[in-house]
Amino acid sequence: MRLSKRIVFGLMVILSAFAFADACPFCTAPAMTLSEQLAQSDVVALAQWVKGTKPDETQAGTTTYRIVDVLKDPGRKRIEDQLTEGDSISLVRYRVGQPGDLFALMGTAGILATEWDRPIQVTEASYQYLAQAPSPDAPVSKRLAYYLQFLEHPEQLVANDAYGEFAGAPYEDIAAITDLLPREKIRGWIADPETSATRLGLYGLMIGLCGTREDIDVLEQKITQQTEDFRLGIDGVMSGYILLTGASGLDLIDEHKLKSRDASFSETYAAIQAIRFLWQHTENRISKDRLRASMRILLERPDLADLAITDLARWKDWSLRDRLMVLYDTDDYNDPFIKRAVVRYMLVCAKDVPEGDVAETPNHVADAQKNLKLLRERDPKTVRRAERLIN
Repeated sequence: MRLSKRIVFGLMVILSAFAFADACPFCTAPAMTLSEQLAQSDVVALAQWVKGTKPDETQAGTTTYRIVDVLKDPGRKRIEDQLTEGDSISLVRYRVGQPGDLFALMGTAGILATEWDRPIQVTEASYQYLAQAPSPDAPVSKRLAYYLQFLEHPEQLVANDAYGEFAGAPYEDIAAITDLLPREKIRGWIADPETSATRLGLYGLMIGLCGTREDIDVLEQKITQQTEDFRLGIDGVMSGYILLTGASGLDLIDEHKLKSRDASFSETYAAIQAIRFLWQHTENRISKDRLRASMRILLERPDLADLAITDLARWKDWSLRDRLMVLYDTDDYNDPFIKRAVVRYMLVCAKDVPEGDVAETPNHVADAQKNLKLLRERDPKTVRRAERLIN
């Protein structure tokens, strides 16, 4: 049973790795958005597909395009090298297309010739979206205000790219445009079962910023839904719900996701992620003590206790010193993950000495040092392993 939950946990870690460290905490960000590609390109043009030569055993084929519009060109020393409307260019590799199909061509100006990237099929609308996009150097508020209007654009290329801009933005920058967020639209997107699961975390976070009491029921129904499925983005919905409801909303999360043994591992882990987000970003919404209290609930669950112990050590909840020593020898908690977490807790606690001259060793430090001595005598292998990992 524990192995299967560890596999789920590993999947969540892999998924979270797609997001940047300082990006939206509930989004999976693309490697590069279209505006970033445009900014890094020396040459950008809109072109029509004219014809193509399919590859064979000796060559990769070619595709010919006619330039319709030049969005970006650094200028060339020779006038004949400048890209102009009506020019025909032939690129290596055959690309599927029909006469008149539109493509965005981006490339880097080399010494002798332009090095073209893979053409991106577009429409007039998606090309204009790209052409009018703010520069990556523009203020984040200006950039996000532009992309906000395209989040559910009918063209997937545009909608996905706009989402990518938000996915790569830190929470603080998203919060800065709270007044611009279209509350009713966002609520509708959350309630709509057709909304992409990858966007649910972002929309949940947004409604937490701009929502009112009218939106609480929609979020609550989403959160309390009984499911064994892994729901991507539900952690963002939980966070938005708590932003709207405060401590009372956290009470509901405690009952349905932390205390309830009916909640799946993925749902409980999503609640953990929401609590971690609140700890890091919303100091004025929920007190630190209240967040610690929620995390302590998980000590009653052996399958999740190591995660809780690790966070509580980071959050300097030193009230658990005696409880963890009792837990260490309990059959239900006889697990290497838990034992290492307890040892690491004591190691961190033992080093938590206030700066400056201290008349006497704080009680929590003295207790942790005493506990570590006992653990070294009873389980030296685990202590040595934990010490290697923490140093």
